[in-house]
Amino acid sequence: MTTIPLFALRRATLVSLALALSAPAALHARTKQRRAAVQAADTATEPAAYGAREDVMRFADEAAQRQGLEADWVRESLSRARFVPTVARLIMPPPAGTAKNWAAYRGRFVEPKRIRAGLAFWQDNERWLQLAEERYGVPPAIVVGIVGVETIYGQQTGGFRVLDALATLSFDFPTGRRDRSAFFRSELENFLLMCRKESLDPTLPLGSYAGAMGLPQFMPSSVLKYGIDFDGDGHVDLHSSAADVIGSVANYLAAFGWERGGPTHFGVAAPVEVRDRALLLVPDILPSFSRDEFAERGAVLDEPGRAWDGKLALVELSNGDAAPSYYAGTGNFYAITRYNWSSYYAMAVIELGEAVRRQRR
Repeated sequence: MTTIPLFALRRATLVSLALALSAPAALHARTKQRRAAVQAADTATEPAAYGAREDVMRFADEAAQRQGLEADWVRESLSRARFVPTVARLIMPPPAGTAKNWAAYRGRFVEPKRIRAGLAFWQDNERWLQLAEERYGVPPAIVVGIVGVETIYGQQTGGFRVLDALATLSFDFPTGRRDRSAFFRSELENFLLMCRKESLDPTLPLGSYAGAMGLPQFMPSSVLKYGIDFDGDGHVDLHSSAADVIGSVANYLAAFGWERGGPTHFGVAAPVEVRDRALLLVPDILPSFSRDEFAERGAVLDEPGRAWDGKLALVELSNGDAAPSYYAGTGNFYAITRYNWSSYYAMAVIELGEAVRRQRR
């Protein structure tokens, strides 16, 4: 894998032993190159000294009290965090007027490189995928699709220090978009709690610019709530244990309402009348309508959809200047969007997983 395994970080020899225990030399080189590039870009100016800021130290004391942590340890940990300008830039939304395009979005994820990597991941971990389906009801293709979309099965897990990313977004969230600093302060607190529970040096874990970690890109709160020690080795390792990754993803979806044996979506022709179509789109991707209510509004479901008794949502995926694509999403489609709140994301997960499944025939 491209990041240091969490269970290896606890060792007293820290970086040298962690690197020795990580993936092959080529992956080591790529990880170091990515990290060096980030550091070069972000150390051109003197980084903010969070240890000298009264608001940060006040947060440290309050977080320590809430979580039952040693205040000195929390203070010392946060004093080693630094402001990362790249993180503040990447968290900003795309430029106004950027048109969504499902066809282009799909092309980024349902493509030969990910399909080949997904096939290898499925073949190497078939027994864990089967066990996860037995325990949580989530099919292998969905788990494989999520891990593929998130990190190409560990090839792109992020090169930012999680401590820096979360501190930057907690204490220096950029202006120009809705302030989410409270969310990131909560995640920073959970990250410190996670590190203390696992005896980790908080400066070592790497992740995305938003602080997501490992092959499934879990935020710290999700690691604590939904991370599973699926291989039974005593650690939740989302960096190098495929078993833990698979079990944790399946557990997450089950916790958000995945229905065992249920479909994710059906084909549908959207209503011709603009008013009817708009009414079906009001709840967005939350399943809110019966098949009969779809029919009353002029939405024509495919044959399996007309036999479905559960609630449905009309899912609209824009295609730039071309006509949108429409699907009828079920509760399982909605469950995938709880992982990433995007119907484009959910459909990419579904179609990548299905593309990999077809390759196994």
